[in-house]
Amino acid sequence: MEKADILIRGCAVLPMDGRSLIEDGAIAIKNGRIIFVGKSTSAEGISAEEKIDAKGKVAMPGLVNCHTHVSMTLFRGLAEDKPLDVWLRETIWPLEARLNCEDIYVGALLGCLEMLKSGTTCFADMYFHEDMVARAVFESGLRGVLAEGIIEAGNKEQGGKTLNRSVNFAKNFSGYANGRITAMLAPHAAYSCSPELLRKVKDKASELGIGVHTHLAESANLFMEFEKKYGCSEVEFLNNLGFFEGHVLAAHCINLSDNDRHVLAESGVNVVYVPVANMKLGLGAARIKELVELGVNVALGTDGAASNNTLDMFETVNVGALLQKLTYLDSRVLSAYEVLRMATLNGAKALGLDTSIGSLEVGKKADITMVDFSKPHLKPLHDVCAALVYSARGSDVDTVIVDGKILMENRQVKTLDEQAVIEKAERHAAELLARKP
Repeated sequence: MEKADILIRGCAVLPMDGRSLIEDGAIAIKNGRIIFVGKSTSAEGISAEEKIDAKGKVAMPGLVNCHTHVSMTLFRGLAEDKPLDVWLRETIWPLEARLNCEDIYVGALLGCLEMLKSGTTCFADMYFHEDMVARAVFESGLRGVLAEGIIEAGNKEQGGKTLNRSVNFAKNFSGYANGRITAMLAPHAAYSCSPELLRKVKDKASELGIGVHTHLAESANLFMEFEKKYGCSEVEFLNNLGFFEGHVLAAHCINLSDNDRHVLAESGVNVVYVPVANMKLGLGAARIKELVELGVNVALGTDGAASNNTLDMFETVNVGALLQKLTYLDSRVLSAYEVLRMATLNGAKALGLDTSIGSLEVGKKADITMVDFSKPHLKPLHDVCAALVYSARGSDVDTVIVDGKILMENRQVKTLDEQAVIEKAERHAAELLARKP
């Protein structure tokens, strides 16, 4: 008889690997990896130290959030209903100038708790003091692809310092937390980093064998200013620098020409669709249909809680699907299965982790989210994918497993003291607002 560490039985399994839904399914986990996925009847020969009766639940790959600034949970609700430039200049940048390391850690801990409770098992982050974010990821048990932000904004000395910090973070934290943390470099954007700095980032990323996480074509106003200054689009500018030669994760990608989209496709750039934050800041909707038709790998992200205002990927999946249908005035655009794939396997691919996570397959790491389908808003159940996209919420997540370890069961978080995290975050937010610039 084969022995597993954990055996989950009785649930419907949505593998997201091209196979259809497995009714009355089972998943066996050993040494952090999946050793069986299939019908419960075929798992009779598997014994386990821990058995989970998952009847009434749907097991799916853990959700992958490909663009966050997780510590910005402390800013939630502080900069509402403002255009992007005002939002940044009047509220966000002054607040960020007051942040200290402990604020970053506490904000990240709150964000990790929120993501864990809403079914996200892996996220990509770019911010300051990223070692504090790594500490929160380590304690929460989540998986993170983290990057220390690089920004110049006309100050070459600052550009050099932030590049060095980003490189040092990548060297020190790649493989941290038993391999759950990997690193990227994170130049803020083409408009906030000089061509010289961007070339250095590209060369350093190539030297370290890691990817680059950046903002791209987010604002129409910035797009026009950039084009006036350089005589080309951000995409053309970066392509001319050879910036897209490595692994690139580009968030937003709203203001793109047809040529820009072809460049992204030909260069293999991974696009992160950020529907909720883009809507809230009045920035527009990325045209995902054209990108997908060109073969671009499109993933999903929430952005930070200052501009979303949640890190709930189920909300992002829902809004992301609806916004595309509205943008194209076509209900057939972006099916439920397609958008779930963006939140799972496409997300894993965007982070360079698709051989390890993103689908429920034998040999892959056991990063699993289980959704409780006993709720009235999920009944009657005719189509699991449709229910997950159009009806489910993060609060429907019952159990979360990362690396084969149960982080939450029956909505009880095992790795963090939920109330203590919330109280500490509230205290730090209040102190931050009272702190003098």
